[in-house]
Amino acid sequence: MAEPLKRTPLYPLYAPLGAKTIDFGGWELPVQFEGILKEHEAVRQRAGLFDVSHMGELSVSGSGAPKFLQRLVTNDVAKLPVSAAMYTPMCYPNGGTVDDLLVYRLGDDRFLLVVNASNVETDLAWMRRHASGDVEIRDVSAETALLAVQGPAAVDVVRDASCGDDGAVGFDPAALRPFRFAEGVRVGGVPALVSRTGYTGEDGFELYVDASRAPDVWRALLSAGAPYGLAPVGLGARDTLRFEARLPLYGQELSPSITPLEAGLGAFVKLEKGDFIGREALAAQKASGPTRRLAGLEMIDRGIPRTHYAVFAADGARVGEVTTGTQSPTLRRNLGLALVDAAYAAEGTELYVDVRGKRLKAKVVPTPFYRRADRARKPG
Repeated sequence: MAEPLKRTPLYPLYAPLGAKTIDFGGWELPVQFEGILKEHEAVRQRAGLFDVSHMGELSVSGSGAPKFLQRLVTNDVAKLPVSAAMYTPMCYPNGGTVDDLLVYRLGDDRFLLVVNASNVETDLAWMRRHASGDVEIRDVSAETALLAVQGPAAVDVVRDASCGDDGAVGFDPAALRPFRFAEGVRVGGVPALVSRTGYTGEDGFELYVDASRAPDVWRALLSAGAPYGLAPVGLGARDTLRFEARLPLYGQELSPSITPLEAGLGAFVKLEKGDFIGREALAAQKASGPTRRLAGLEMIDRGIPRTHYAVFAADGARVGEVTTGTQSPTLRRNLGLALVDAAYAAEGTELYVDVRGKRLKAKVVPTPFYRRADRARKPG
């Protein structure tokens, strides 16, 4: 018998909002509320509210924690100040990716790692295998809920939701710089860690709260966001939003067989910081140049490139595979990301995507497909 699907603390609030739920890696999560296209537009034009409480949270503390994390991940944790966060891959010795995650520095020797839901057990096992000395690793996922407010009006929504009963503003989210966070912010009366981070390509905030109080925070954000057109957003629009901004999804753009350098994440691989797991393999790959690269594709022929569709060169040779593809809701173009042989990753290269047995013409285009400045541009 299959195990029952896991549910976040906000699951009881989905139905009144018209949510359609799906099995997402063992979690029963909303794929949409009002509709993927409407929710996507809400985030690009106004603001969206996401329940991402399925994500994993791991506490790492102790006098040995900074040195341990510095060896564990590819980014430079030594340069991370208290009250700041950083994005980083975590790699195997061969350079393949264990996971990609956020590292929050809560104190000199206290960190919070936010990892992909499907990788919590894998990450824990990997971390405990490599931990030594005074390092304590705890899985705090079950006691932590994560909500995200993303979009041009995110500052207004979070500011108004953090007002006290007397209407006084207790927190100014506009003053928070990207990848910085504040603890103890009261949102709907509930203490929260609020960070200026997100996964949509828009400005926004992620709020970590006690799981038991998550419904109160959700209601407060919906209420505060109503004047600004805030909409609840499901997994469907979350994926199209992150795709347009070229933000990777583990299992598609990153995996044990795909390195951060192949995925175009070299900015988060700090070879100069000293030894870390995977450094030797990544240094060699950088020196020789990755043989594969993640490229943006735009379809010329009519068709949508989907995950795992094969990519071919003009001479008929198979040169790669689509990792993610869709019709961009913002740009109204059929776009894809594909891991292709490096010789075919140059902008303007003509390629062909096998779409249901037909090889349709595409070309390599720059990424990200969307930046915030594009918001004012109307699709042609």
